[in-house]
Amino acid sequence: MSAVSDRLPTFPWDKLEPYKKTAAAHPGGIVDLSVGTPVDPVPDLIQKALIDAADSPGYPTVWGTPALRDAITGWLERRLGAREVTHRHVLPIVGSKELVAWLPTQLGLGPGDRVAYPRLAYPTYEVGARLARAEYEVYDDPTTLDPAGLKLLWLNSPSNPTGKVLSKAELTRIVAWAREHGVLLFSDECYLELGWEADPVSVLHPDVNGGSYEGIVAVHSLSKRSNLAGYRAAFLAGDPAVLGPLLEIRKHGGMMTSATTQAAVVAALGDDVHVHEQRERYAARRAALREALERHGFRIEHSEASLYLWATRDESCWDTVAHLAELGILVAPGDFYGEAGETYVRVAFTATDERVRAAVERL
Repeated sequence: MSAVSDRLPTFPWDKLEPYKKTAAAHPGGIVDLSVGTPVDPVPDLIQKALIDAADSPGYPTVWGTPALRDAITGWLERRLGAREVTHRHVLPIVGSKELVAWLPTQLGLGPGDRVAYPRLAYPTYEVGARLARAEYEVYDDPTTLDPAGLKLLWLNSPSNPTGKVLSKAELTRIVAWAREHGVLLFSDECYLELGWEADPVSVLHPDVNGGSYEGIVAVHSLSKRSNLAGYRAAFLAGDPAVLGPLLEIRKHGGMMTSATTQAAVVAALGDDVHVHEQRERYAARRAALREALERHGFRIEHSEASLYLWATRDESCWDTVAHLAELGILVAPGDFYGEAGETYVRVAFTATDERVRAAVERL
Protein backbone atom coordinates (compact mmCIF):
# COMPACT_ATOMS: atom_id res chain seq x y z
CA MET A 1 0.00 0.00 0.00
CA SER A 2 2.83 2.42 0.82
CA ALA A 3 4.06 2.12 -2.76
CA VAL A 4 0.90 3.95 -3.86
CA SER A 5 0.37 6.30 -0.91
CA ASP A 6 4.01 7.41 -1.00
CA ARG A 7 3.39 8.95 -4.41
CA LEU A 8 0.94 11.41 -2.89
CA PRO A 9 1.55 14.72 -1.15
CA THR A 10 0.46 15.33 2.43
CA PHE A 11 -3.31 15.73 2.48
CA PRO A 12 -3.50 19.54 2.65
CA TRP A 13 -6.58 19.84 4.83
CA ASP A 14 -4.81 18.05 7.69
CA LYS A 15 -2.58 21.12 8.04
CA LEU A 16 -5.61 23.23 8.95
CA GLU A 17 -6.52 21.24 12.07
CA PRO A 18 -4.72 23.48 14.63
CA TYR A 19 -6.37 26.58 13.17
CA LYS A 20 -9.74 24.85 13.14
CA LYS A 21 -9.36 24.21 16.89
CA THR A 22 -8.54 27.87 17.46
CA ALA A 23 -11.57 29.01 15.45
CA ALA A 24 -13.83 26.51 17.21
CA ALA A 25 -12.83 27.96 20.59
CA HIS A 26 -14.36 31.35 19.70
CA PRO A 27 -17.25 32.19 22.07
CA GLY A 28 -19.60 32.54 19.13
CA GLY A 29 -18.49 29.28 17.54
CA ILE A 30 -16.61 28.59 14.34
CA VAL A 31 -17.54 30.04 10.95
CA ASP A 32 -16.08 27.51 8.56
CA LEU A 33 -15.41 29.14 5.19
CA SER A 34 -12.58 26.78 4.28
CA VAL A 35 -14.33 24.03 2.29
CA GLY A 36 -16.89 24.89 -0.35
CA THR A 37 -19.44 22.34 0.76
CA PRO A 38 -23.15 23.09 0.28
CA VAL A 39 -25.14 23.72 3.45
CA ASP A 40 -28.60 24.49 2.08
CA PRO A 41 -31.30 21.82 1.69
CA VAL A 42 -31.49 19.57 -1.32
CA PRO A 43 -34.46 20.88 -3.34
CA ASP A 44 -37.69 19.00 -2.66
CA LEU A 45 -38.24 17.83 -6.24
CA ILE A 46 -34.80 16.17 -6.20
CA GLN A 47 -35.41 14.50 -2.84
CA LYS A 48 -38.73 13.22 -4.13
CA ALA A 49 -37.11 11.74 -7.23
CA LEU A 50 -34.54 10.00 -5.04
CA ILE A 51 -37.22 8.59 -2.74
CA ASP A 52 -39.39 7.44 -5.66
CA ALA A 53 -36.39 5.47 -6.99
CA ALA A 54 -35.54 3.93 -3.61
CA ASP A 55 -36.86 0.49 -4.60
CA SER A 56 -33.89 -0.24 -6.89
CA PRO A 57 -32.69 -3.77 -6.07
CA GLY A 58 -30.78 -4.34 -9.30
CA TYR A 59 -27.39 -3.09 -10.39
CA PRO A 60 -27.39 0.27 -12.18
CA THR A 61 -25.50 0.64 -15.45
CA VAL A 62 -22.31 2.68 -15.71
CA TRP A 63 -23.63 4.52 -18.76
CA GLY A 64 -26.81 5.41 -16.88
CA THR A 65 -30.45 5.07 -17.84
CA PRO A 66 -31.68 6.44 -21.17
CA ALA A 67 -33.65 9.00 -19.14
CA LEU A 68 -30.44 10.19 -17.50
CA ARG A 69 -28.62 10.49 -20.82
CA ASP A 70 -31.59 12.37 -22.25
CA ALA A 71 -31.52 14.75 -19.28
CA ILE A 72 -27.80 15.41 -19.72
CA THR A 73 -27.94 15.97 -23.48
CA GLY A 74 -30.98 18.22 -23.09
CA TRP A 75 -29.25 20.31 -20.42
CA LEU A 76 -26.10 20.63 -22.51
CA GLU A 77 -28.07 22.02 -25.41
CA ARG A 78 -30.37 24.24 -23.35
CA ARG A 79 -27.86 25.62 -20.88
CA LEU A 80 -24.49 25.47 -22.64
CA GLY A 81 -25.55 25.98 -26.25
CA ALA A 82 -24.02 22.67 -27.34
CA ARG A 83 -25.28 21.25 -30.64
CA GLU A 84 -25.95 17.74 -31.93
CA VAL A 85 -25.19 16.03 -28.64
CA THR A 86 -26.09 12.34 -28.57
CA HIS A 87 -25.91 9.67 -25.87
CA ARG A 88 -22.45 8.75 -27.19
CA HIS A 89 -21.27 12.23 -26.17
CA VAL A 90 -22.04 11.80 -22.43
CA LEU A 91 -20.90 9.66 -19.51
CA PRO A 92 -22.14 9.81 -15.89
CA ILE A 93 -19.41 9.72 -13.22
CA VAL A 94 -19.33 9.22 -9.45
CA GLY A 95 -18.64 12.84 -8.55
CA SER A 96 -16.03 14.90 -10.37
CA LYS A 97 -13.16 14.40 -7.88
CA GLU A 98 -13.11 10.66 -8.53
CA LEU A 99 -12.76 11.36 -12.24
CA VAL A 100 -10.01 13.96 -11.82
CA ALA A 101 -7.98 11.67 -9.55
CA TRP A 102 -8.19 8.58 -11.73
CA LEU A 103 -8.43 9.98 -15.26
CA PRO A 104 -4.69 9.80 -16.10
CA THR A 105 -4.63 6.16 -14.97
CA GLN A 106 -7.77 5.34 -16.97
CA LEU A 107 -6.23 7.03 -20.02
CA GLY A 108 -3.23 4.73 -19.70
CA LEU A 109 -0.76 7.49 -18.91
CA GLY A 110 2.47 6.71 -17.10
CA PRO A 111 6.16 7.57 -16.82
CA GLY A 112 7.27 9.89 -19.60
CA ASP A 113 3.76 11.23 -20.22
CA ARG A 114 2.99 14.77 -19.11
CA VAL A 115 -0.13 16.30 -17.52
CA ALA A 116 -0.53 20.08 -17.29
CA TYR A 117 -2.90 22.21 -15.22
CA PRO A 118 -3.17 25.88 -14.15
CA ARG A 119 -0.52 27.38 -11.85
CA LEU A 120 -3.23 27.95 -9.25
CA ALA A 121 -5.43 24.88 -9.25
CA TYR A 122 -7.45 22.22 -7.49
CA PRO A 123 -4.82 19.90 -5.92
CA THR A 124 -6.39 16.74 -7.34
CA TYR A 125 -5.06 17.45 -10.84
CA GLU A 126 -1.57 16.82 -9.46
CA VAL A 127 -2.78 13.83 -7.46
CA GLY A 128 -4.15 12.21 -10.62
CA ALA A 129 -0.81 12.55 -12.40
CA ARG A 130 1.07 11.19 -9.37
CA LEU A 131 -1.20 8.14 -9.12
CA ALA A 132 -0.43 7.33 -12.76
CA ARG A 133 3.31 8.02 -12.26
CA ALA A 134 3.05 10.62 -15.01
CA GLU A 135 4.98 13.88 -15.01
CA TYR A 136 3.08 17.07 -14.22
CA GLU A 137 3.58 20.79 -14.69
CA VAL A 138 1.76 24.06 -14.23
CA TYR A 139 1.10 26.87 -16.70
CA ASP A 140 -0.02 30.45 -16.97
CA ASP A 141 -0.88 30.13 -20.67
CA PRO A 142 -1.17 26.53 -21.89
CA THR A 143 -0.25 27.48 -25.46
CA THR A 144 3.30 28.21 -24.27
CA LEU A 145 3.78 24.58 -23.16
CA ASP A 146 5.99 22.18 -25.07
CA PRO A 147 3.42 19.84 -26.65
CA ALA A 148 5.88 16.94 -26.97
CA GLY A 149 4.73 14.23 -24.59
CA LEU A 150 1.87 16.36 -23.29
CA LYS A 151 -0.98 13.86 -23.11
CA LEU A 152 -3.54 15.65 -20.94
CA LEU A 153 -4.26 19.36 -20.60
CA TRP A 154 -6.59 20.51 -17.82
CA LEU A 155 -8.53 23.75 -18.09
CA ASN A 156 -10.57 25.08 -15.18
CA SER A 157 -12.98 27.92 -15.87
CA PRO A 158 -14.39 29.25 -13.61
CA SER A 159 -11.30 28.57 -11.56
CA ASN A 160 -11.05 26.93 -8.19
CA PRO A 161 -9.59 28.71 -6.20
CA THR A 162 -9.47 32.13 -7.90
CA GLY A 163 -12.86 32.38 -9.59
CA LYS A 164 -11.14 33.52 -12.79
CA VAL A 165 -13.11 32.98 -16.01
CA LEU A 166 -11.54 32.30 -19.40
CA SER A 167 -13.14 34.33 -22.18
CA LYS A 168 -14.67 32.77 -25.27
CA ALA A 169 -11.71 34.05 -27.31
CA GLU A 170 -9.19 32.49 -24.91
CA LEU A 171 -11.01 29.16 -24.92
CA THR A 172 -11.20 29.16 -28.71
CA ARG A 173 -7.45 29.82 -28.99
CA ILE A 174 -6.56 27.09 -26.50
CA VAL A 175 -8.84 24.50 -28.12
CA ALA A 176 -7.30 25.24 -31.52
CA TRP A 177 -3.78 24.92 -30.09
CA ALA A 178 -4.56 21.61 -28.38
CA ARG A 179 -6.02 20.16 -31.57
CA GLU A 180 -3.10 21.39 -33.66
CA HIS A 181 -0.69 19.50 -31.40
CA GLY A 182 -2.86 16.44 -30.70
CA VAL A 183 -3.23 17.21 -26.99
CA LEU A 184 -6.31 15.85 -25.22
CA LEU A 185 -8.11 18.71 -23.46
CA PHE A 186 -10.33 18.23 -20.40
CA SER A 187 -12.19 21.32 -19.21
CA ASP A 188 -13.34 21.33 -15.57
CA GLU A 189 -16.50 23.46 -15.69
CA CYS A 190 -18.08 22.51 -12.36
CA TYR A 191 -18.71 26.18 -11.40
CA LEU A 192 -20.03 27.26 -14.79
CA GLU A 193 -23.50 28.16 -13.53
CA LEU A 194 -22.06 30.38 -10.81
CA GLY A 195 -20.85 33.42 -12.72
CA TRP A 196 -21.20 36.79 -10.94
CA GLU A 197 -19.23 39.40 -12.86
CA ALA A 198 -18.71 37.23 -15.94
CA ASP A 199 -20.76 34.82 -18.03
CA PRO A 200 -18.70 31.61 -18.24
CA VAL A 201 -18.66 29.75 -21.56
CA SER A 202 -18.15 26.01 -22.09
CA VAL A 203 -15.67 24.42 -24.48
CA LEU A 204 -18.74 22.58 -25.80
CA HIS A 205 -20.11 25.80 -27.29
CA PRO A 206 -19.87 25.78 -31.10
CA ASP A 207 -18.28 29.24 -31.10
CA VAL A 208 -15.39 27.72 -29.15
CA ASN A 209 -15.02 24.32 -30.79
CA GLY A 210 -16.19 25.09 -34.32
CA GLY A 211 -19.03 22.59 -34.09
CA SER A 212 -16.76 19.60 -33.38
CA TYR A 213 -16.10 17.79 -30.09
CA GLU A 214 -12.89 16.19 -31.35
CA GLY A 215 -10.24 16.06 -28.65
CA ILE A 216 -12.25 17.88 -25.98
CA VAL A 217 -14.24 16.76 -22.94
CA ALA A 218 -16.05 18.92 -20.35
CA VAL A 219 -16.52 17.90 -16.71
CA HIS A 220 -19.71 18.97 -14.95
CA SER A 221 -21.03 18.45 -11.43
CA LEU A 222 -24.32 18.92 -9.63
CA SER A 223 -22.66 19.31 -6.23
CA LYS A 224 -22.62 23.11 -6.28
CA ARG A 225 -25.52 24.14 -8.52
CA SER A 226 -28.04 21.72 -6.95
CA ASN A 227 -26.58 21.10 -3.44
CA LEU A 228 -25.89 17.47 -4.36
CA ALA A 229 -22.36 17.02 -3.00
CA GLY A 230 -23.66 14.16 -0.85
CA TYR A 231 -25.15 12.41 -3.87
CA ARG A 232 -21.88 12.19 -5.87
CA ALA A 233 -23.48 13.28 -9.10
CA ALA A 234 -21.48 14.45 -12.11
CA PHE A 235 -20.93 13.71 -15.79
CA LEU A 236 -18.59 14.08 -18.75
CA ALA A 237 -19.53 15.43 -22.16
CA GLY A 238 -17.53 15.62 -25.36
CA ASP A 239 -15.56 13.45 -27.76
CA PRO A 240 -17.12 9.96 -28.14
CA ALA A 241 -13.70 8.61 -29.13
CA VAL A 242 -12.53 9.44 -25.61
CA LEU A 243 -15.72 8.63 -23.70
CA GLY A 244 -16.28 5.24 -25.37
CA PRO A 245 -13.07 3.65 -24.05
CA LEU A 246 -13.57 5.33 -20.67
CA LEU A 247 -17.02 3.75 -20.49
CA GLU A 248 -15.56 0.29 -21.11
CA ILE A 249 -12.86 0.77 -18.46
CA ARG A 250 -15.37 2.05 -15.93
CA LYS A 251 -17.71 -0.88 -16.64
CA HIS A 252 -14.92 -3.28 -15.74
CA GLY A 253 -14.17 -1.26 -12.61
CA GLY A 254 -17.79 -1.00 -11.48
CA MET A 255 -17.65 2.79 -11.39
CA MET A 256 -21.39 3.32 -11.49
CA THR A 257 -23.64 6.04 -10.14
CA SER A 258 -26.35 4.62 -7.91
CA ALA A 259 -29.81 4.18 -9.43
CA THR A 260 -31.32 6.59 -6.91
CA THR A 261 -28.76 9.27 -7.74
CA GLN A 262 -29.40 8.81 -11.44
CA ALA A 263 -33.10 9.49 -10.88
CA ALA A 264 -32.27 12.53 -8.78
CA VAL A 265 -30.00 13.94 -11.52
CA VAL A 266 -32.80 13.61 -14.07
CA ALA A 267 -35.00 15.77 -11.85
CA ALA A 268 -32.22 18.25 -11.10
CA LEU A 269 -31.21 18.84 -14.72
CA GLY A 270 -34.83 19.25 -15.75
CA ASP A 271 -35.44 22.18 -13.40
CA ASP A 272 -33.76 25.60 -13.54
CA VAL A 273 -35.82 27.30 -10.81
CA HIS A 274 -33.94 25.77 -7.88
CA VAL A 275 -30.62 26.79 -9.48
CA HIS A 276 -31.72 30.43 -9.70
CA GLU A 277 -32.94 30.36 -6.09
CA GLN A 278 -29.63 28.94 -4.88
CA ARG A 279 -27.69 31.52 -6.89
CA GLU A 280 -29.59 34.29 -5.13
CA ARG A 281 -28.59 32.87 -1.73
CA TYR A 282 -24.97 32.73 -2.75
CA ALA A 283 -25.05 36.19 -4.31
CA ALA A 284 -26.24 37.74 -1.04
CA ARG A 285 -23.62 35.90 1.02
CA ARG A 286 -20.90 36.81 -1.46
CA ALA A 287 -21.78 40.51 -1.37
CA ALA A 288 -21.84 40.63 2.44
CA LEU A 289 -18.53 38.82 2.85
CA ARG A 290 -16.79 40.77 0.13
CA GLU A 291 -17.70 44.11 1.68
CA ALA A 292 -16.68 42.94 5.16
CA LEU A 293 -13.33 41.58 3.95
CA GLU A 294 -12.50 44.75 2.05
CA ARG A 295 -13.37 46.89 5.08
CA HIS A 296 -11.06 44.65 7.11
CA GLY A 297 -8.15 45.44 4.81
CA PHE A 298 -8.32 42.65 2.27
CA ARG A 299 -7.99 43.02 -1.48
CA ILE A 300 -10.19 40.70 -3.58
CA GLU A 301 -8.74 39.53 -6.89
CA HIS A 302 -10.52 37.73 -9.74
CA SER A 303 -13.51 36.05 -8.00
CA GLU A 304 -15.83 36.90 -10.89
CA ALA A 305 -17.36 33.41 -10.63
CA SER A 306 -17.40 30.24 -8.46
CA LEU A 307 -18.19 29.97 -4.74
CA TYR A 308 -15.06 31.67 -3.41
CA LEU A 309 -13.41 35.01 -2.81
CA TRP A 310 -9.68 35.06 -3.56
CA ALA A 311 -8.41 37.46 -0.91
CA THR A 312 -5.06 38.85 0.22
CA ARG A 313 -3.48 41.18 2.78
CA ASP A 314 -0.07 40.79 1.07
CA GLU A 315 1.29 38.57 3.83
CA SER A 316 1.90 34.86 4.30
CA CYS A 317 -1.35 32.98 3.77
CA TRP A 318 -0.75 31.15 7.05
CA ASP A 319 -0.48 34.45 8.92
CA THR A 320 -3.85 35.39 7.45
CA VAL A 321 -5.32 31.99 8.36
CA ALA A 322 -4.08 32.44 11.94
CA HIS A 323 -5.46 35.98 12.17
CA LEU A 324 -8.92 34.95 10.99
CA ALA A 325 -8.91 31.84 13.19
CA GLU A 326 -8.59 34.14 16.22
CA LEU A 327 -11.87 35.70 15.03
CA GLY A 328 -13.41 32.24 14.82
CA ILE A 329 -13.28 32.23 11.01
CA LEU A 330 -11.62 29.35 9.16
CA VAL A 331 -10.42 29.87 5.57
CA ALA A 332 -8.23 27.90 3.18
CA PRO A 333 -4.60 28.99 2.72
CA GLY A 334 -3.74 29.86 -0.86
CA ASP A 335 -0.68 27.64 -1.02
CA PHE A 336 -2.99 24.61 -0.98
CA TYR A 337 -3.52 25.48 -4.64
CA GLY A 338 0.09 26.16 -5.65
CA GLU A 339 3.09 28.27 -4.69
CA ALA A 340 1.57 31.28 -6.48
CA GLY A 341 -1.11 31.37 -3.78
CA GLU A 342 1.26 31.83 -0.85
CA THR A 343 -0.05 35.32 0.00
CA TYR A 344 -3.74 34.59 -0.59
CA VAL A 345 -6.60 32.83 1.15
CA ARG A 346 -9.68 31.26 -0.38
CA VAL A 347 -12.88 32.29 1.39
CA ALA A 348 -15.94 30.16 0.62
CA PHE A 349 -19.39 31.71 0.86
CA THR A 350 -21.16 28.39 1.34
CA ALA A 351 -21.94 28.87 5.04
CA THR A 352 -25.49 29.47 6.25
CA ASP A 353 -26.88 33.00 6.35
CA GLU A 354 -26.53 33.00 10.14
CA ARG A 355 -22.86 31.99 10.02
CA VAL A 356 -22.10 34.52 7.27
CA ARG A 357 -23.68 37.27 9.40
CA ALA A 358 -21.47 36.17 12.30
CA ALA A 359 -18.36 36.40 10.12
CA VAL A 360 -19.36 39.85 8.88
CA GLU A 361 -19.90 41.10 12.43
CA ARG A 362 -16.51 39.77 13.57
CA LEU A 363 -14.72 41.31 10.62
